[in-house]
Amino acid sequence: MNIELSKAFGVVVRVRRTELKLSQEELAHQAGLHRTYIGMIERGEKNITLENISKISNSLKLSISELFLNLEKSNK
Repeated sequence: MNIELSKAFGVVVRVRRTELKLSQEELAHQAGLHRTYIGMIERGEKNITLENISKISNSLKLSISELFLNLEKSNK
């Protein structure tokens, strides 16, 4: 697992979540995931599956490609 990439992905999720004024609990509920799992993703502690990336991106009102574009921008 690339820890730096996981942390960068977590930052992108956190930034978008806060832009939408969602709590971790609200995002988790919308995505059908557990709140602690969202926290672990945001801290870069979890290697997330494509299925869960899809659930989270939908809940963040972004396509998967937009989510990854934000990730690429944050890594520059």
